[in-house]
Amino acid sequence: MADASPACNVGGTASQKLSVMRNLTTEQWERATDVPLIVAALAFLAAYAIPILKPDLPSWAAATCIAVVATAWALFVVDYVVRLRLAPDLLVLFSVLNRRIGSRLRGRLAVYTGGTAALLALCAALGVLSAERGHEGANINSFGDSIWWAITTMTTVGYGDRYPVTGLGRAIAAMLMVGGIALLGVVTATLASWLIEAVEADQQETYDMKNEIRTLHRKLDQLLGGQSVEPSPAPSRASEQELGDKEPGGD
Repeated sequence: MADASPACNVGGTASQKLSVMRNLTTEQWERATDVPLIVAALAFLAAYAIPILKPDLPSWAAATCIAVVATAWALFVVDYVVRLRLAPDLLVLFSVLNRRIGSRLRGRLAVYTGGTAALLALCAALGVLSAERGHEGANINSFGDSIWWAITTMTTVGYGDRYPVTGLGRAIAAMLMVGGIALLGVVTATLASWLIEAVEADQQETYDMKNEIRTLHRKLDQLLGGQSVEPSPAPSRASEQELGDKEPGGD
């Protein structure tokens, strides 16, 4: 029995060290891969867009773009697998990501909204142009047409002067519609959450301040009246409405 406690302590210490090492490894991985992944994403967008905007590229240039796209995808898959492997708990990871994304969106709502909308419109425009150009009955045959279509579709304006006619083009259009609605929903929900939290924080601060004033006033009355100071419970939120904005001097 005497040896069980040290063994448990050693096991707990080893577990704590392993957890710390995994957390440090995750942080080190994120710091080491942030810049390369950003470069890979930009290279992916360029390699994906160039063959679509310039369909008469030499074969070697087109092959280079394909290789860059494949390499970028491989890097993204490796990063995804490594992050999953280093994550101690998926539920904890998702909750932390949700809190971080929410706080970042609240602080940088305009930047994230503008960047996400521009990226979504660009990718959809390139995809639709690649799917529609050259097909019979297609009316999206240039990048100007495709970007105009993407903007009107994402904003749910839908003039109808440009529209996809192929199956792939319509699939991209459906994803763009859903993405545009989801983006608008995220912005609306983030603003609503921020406003509710701000109002609740202000109400709580006012509520606490009123409780402190009432407590001080009650103690002052007891001292002036020669009574002993006894702690009294703070008024509940139900009685807050009845008390209203009663001034301390009104007793």
